[in-house]
Amino acid sequence: MKVYLIRHTSPDVPKGTCYGQTDVPLATTFPNEAAATLAGIPDIKFDMVYSSPLTRAQKLAAFCGYPTPRLDNRLKELNFGRWEMQMYDEIDDPYIQEWYNNFVDAPIPGGESFREMYLRIADFLDELKQKDYNNVLIFAHGGVLACANVYVGKATLRTAFENLIPYGGMLTIEI
Repeated sequence: MKVYLIRHTSPDVPKGTCYGQTDVPLATTFPNEAAATLAGIPDIKFDMVYSSPLTRAQKLAAFCGYPTPRLDNRLKELNFGRWEMQMYDEIDDPYIQEWYNNFVDAPIPGGESFREMYLRIADFLDELKQKDYNNVLIFAHGGVLACANVYVGKATLRTAFENLIPYGGMLTIEI
């Protein structure tokens, strides 16, 4: 099965904001970014279209011609807990250095670790593999696409963010 994963377009938050699962608006560049994303989607029949329930992913899905994708909570971005909507360099938590040193296994206070996020994405992909689909389209987030790369062996949990797919970009994997 081929799975096409698309990252949402640029959010309307200051660069360096830890926005995770907060339902943030999209930048005013959305129409242009979304048009570029749409142009990159292959002209094939998708057996199923999924989306994160966060509106930044759903809005891109609708723009691309999929106004009613199947929503799945497992496709949400990393849960940054108490750090949501704070600037990374302004987070006043002595624990943050431990998290920077071990983001894979250190859970964010009130949130989750990257491994926990990976496990929910892997659970989604394991379930998807059981379906009789040839082509699946997913609208999601950078962290979700990073986890998909780990799932297919193109990265490790530690290196997952070294080649992050840009906003509006697409990753294709085979599962």
